[in-house]
Amino acid sequence: MKIYTRTGDDGTTSLFSGGRVRKDDLRVEAYGTVDELNSVLGMVRAAGPTPQLEDWLTEVQSQLFHLGADLATPLNAKSEWVVRMDAQKVAWLEANIDTMTAELEPLKHFILPGGTSAAAALHLARTVCRRAERLVVALSEQEALSEQVQPYLNRLSDWLFTAARYENQRAGISESQWAVR
Repeated sequence: MKIYTRTGDDGTTSLFSGGRVRKDDLRVEAYGTVDELNSVLGMVRAAGPTPQLEDWLTEVQSQLFHLGADLATPLNAKSEWVVRMDAQKVAWLEANIDTMTAELEPLKHFILPGGTSAAAALHLARTVCRRAERLVVALSEQEALSEQVQPYLNRLSDWLFTAARYENQRAGISESQWAVR
């Protein structure tokens, strides 16, 4: 099977449910940014995070494939194989945030992104997640989306921030405070 199809040479792409849209369509921007986020999480995993975080990252990457498929498939499309985002995935993120937070010092100041390579990449992932969230909010003004897409992305950015702190704490790296001058 060839990887190239030439069908996108005209600046369009196919949606999972069929039909074609321009490659700069807001829907494509949204799920493309989720794909970018997934790739950044691959960089985090390549940086060698702690074993517990590695397991959680693998789960999040899988969830992001579901999110991308959800975003690539309009709600009114007939598709039995698309797994829509659900409240269980949001609850899973919340439970993980609570688990990590229980091991962290309370946050009393703004911190600078950084630390280990994995933690720094998690901070980068958080910013990509926030961009995806902004695109999804804009898309939701144009058409209906699954009910849990926005809560999932909002919670995921919190999870990524907490995971960066958790990774640094596990590695014995102190957080750098933002100094107001």
